[in-house]
Amino acid sequence: MGCCCSKKEAVYVIHVWTGDRRNAGTDSNVYLILYEDQGYYSRPIKLDHFERDDLERGYLDSFHVARKEIGHLQRMGRIARIELWKDNAWGGPDWFVDRIQVENRVTGDLFMFPIYRWITAHNHYQIKHLDTSLPQFDEYLEQRKKELQEKKEAYQFVQKVPRGPAQVKDLPLDEQFSFENQWNLAEKISNLVSTDDYAKIAEGDEFDSFDSFWKLYGSTTFPEPLTAHEWRSDLHFGHQRVAGLNHSLIRCITAIPDKLQVTDGMLDAFLDGLSLSNALASKSLFICDLEILEGVPVRDNFVLCAPIGLFYLNAFKELQPVAIQLFQEPGPGNPVFTPRCDPMTWNLVKIWFNNADSAVHQANNLGMTNFLLEGIAVATHRNLSQSHPIFKLLATHFLYLLSINNKGLDYIMKEGGFLDTCTNYGRKGLFTIIEKSLSRWYMDQEGDLIKDLSNRGVVESSVLPNYPYRDDALLLHSVISKYVNGYVELYYPESELLHQDEEIQAWVAELVKERNGSQGGVGILGVPGNGKIETTGQLKQILTCIIFTCSVQNASLTSPQYDEYAFPPNYPALLKGRPPSDSSAYTREKDVVSCLPDRKSVLEIIALTKILASRDNCSRLGEYDVQFVFEPHALQLLQDFEADLLEAAEMIKEKITHRFPPYSYLNPEIVSNTIRV
Repeated sequence: MGCCCSKKEAVYVIHVWTGDRRNAGTDSNVYLILYEDQGYYSRPIKLDHFERDDLERGYLDSFHVARKEIGHLQRMGRIARIELWKDNAWGGPDWFVDRIQVENRVTGDLFMFPIYRWITAHNHYQIKHLDTSLPQFDEYLEQRKKELQEKKEAYQFVQKVPRGPAQVKDLPLDEQFSFENQWNLAEKISNLVSTDDYAKIAEGDEFDSFDSFWKLYGSTTFPEPLTAHEWRSDLHFGHQRVAGLNHSLIRCITAIPDKLQVTDGMLDAFLDGLSLSNALASKSLFICDLEILEGVPVRDNFVLCAPIGLFYLNAFKELQPVAIQLFQEPGPGNPVFTPRCDPMTWNLVKIWFNNADSAVHQANNLGMTNFLLEGIAVATHRNLSQSHPIFKLLATHFLYLLSINNKGLDYIMKEGGFLDTCTNYGRKGLFTIIEKSLSRWYMDQEGDLIKDLSNRGVVESSVLPNYPYRDDALLLHSVISKYVNGYVELYYPESELLHQDEEIQAWVAELVKERNGSQGGVGILGVPGNGKIETTGQLKQILTCIIFTCSVQNASLTSPQYDEYAFPPNYPALLKGRPPSDSSAYTREKDVVSCLPDRKSVLEIIALTKILASRDNCSRLGEYDVQFVFEPHALQLLQDFEADLLEAAEMIKEKITHRFPPYSYLNPEIVSNTIRV
């Protein structure tokens, strides 16, 4: 007989949250035993209401337990553990439980038991109050090891692209949510193109002038992109290097590389009277070198430049381009263009530069966030028990990631999809750039914000005063670092505990293990400790990098997409024809317009970037869709983290009032806690 006493008779109330995974509910018989910290325990309690369909997907059920059902339990006791199991009645499938809370009606005490597991028939699960421990202290180590082995079978590595990132072979049941249609990009695009606003902008002839693009905007759905009116401005082009989508390429230089054929006299008019050598010595010259694009395959009849841009920090402390070379190898057909060129030719050169820049952005956005983190998430599930405190720290940032990559990115990445129709390089080109990026990205260098900025010579505001991405990212990085440091010190007050933790050591070993399909690991370079964590400082650095990438870095690469891409002359994903090869050429407006995408491609780019830049239904950083952390000391750290983020938000909002154009994408009130499509 199930729990069916009245609320008045109840001594305990058992609250059960069934997960919102696909097929999470069960009709089988479910039982539970309560164990007190003094050794007393209840009779088996059947979780069932007579003639009611309990334990269905996404529901909370409460079961009232009478005195006669609790056996030897003391009514004033503390519940330290539960034992949970189900049978196979009605051919019942496995049951996914989020958590169970036991309420003592006499004392008012609440005891939380995080489950987040599939409960299989006839297996008895021992779950402790708050369920958080390092493996060396777990009383139920065999259960823990068995569950991890099951996870390793469910979460297997694969390389879907030769030499590509490590991804999950098949989407595990744990990652299949009932609401996963919200990540279906094809469906979202279909819904968007069926709106009246889209129908209005879809009507019309092909573009014959820059002004003809403005007819696309003005509705609530498709507002004017934020900075589109500035697209011709050299200052805007310079600003894109520090507040655009590819914000982490610019570096301060003290010498001009040999491959960039710039001479003293060439730049005299643009350096505020300084000689080239003096400008270099005063740290006023910066470079953006997209050499990673050299040799990247492109679609038939398309070109992808591999440009070098030289920028000068003028007397007003603003970046402006002073030289652009569109390919790496200097020569007669690859001149250096400067603002002395015909104005329309100079605009066309900047457009080709931004087309190349967009290719690197997409590789960073998809390869160095979505796919890189997918491999880390798989390794985390394979090696860290759900009872492990580090699993609980990271799990909320990996929530939905595998399902998003599996369901959402197909529209972009599939053969004949968006990349193959709306970019110069296509999916093959993108995977080549991602492969190159993975071979150059080191967690302790590029993955460490402060080290990366320092390596590029731009960490100091005195060198590059107006660098919105850097300033906001550093502020949020410090907040995340503080939270991670406190959390790690809570569970590892001594380094010896790290050395004894087999799970954390197995995890970091798999992060560095070479990618080799199902037999390999994630293959990340530069992981602190190189596969064996010796100090808490190494663990802190790894965790800070992961959380920063999931949230802040991802936001910086996704949120500005509509403002940048939606006006094609500003930041074109697709360019037709051939780039200019003569610095003295005269270019007409219609020649530039003819290089830009046709109406069909523009509409697809606008629709996709509108969706990708959306923050609908996103939990902000520090606000979690699923709560994994329950221990009081860890919860206090989380509350402090939230308070620090609120303070950071106020500081960033104050900065925004002094910025033109405004850079607001890293306000933590709108930075997502996880990667979202």
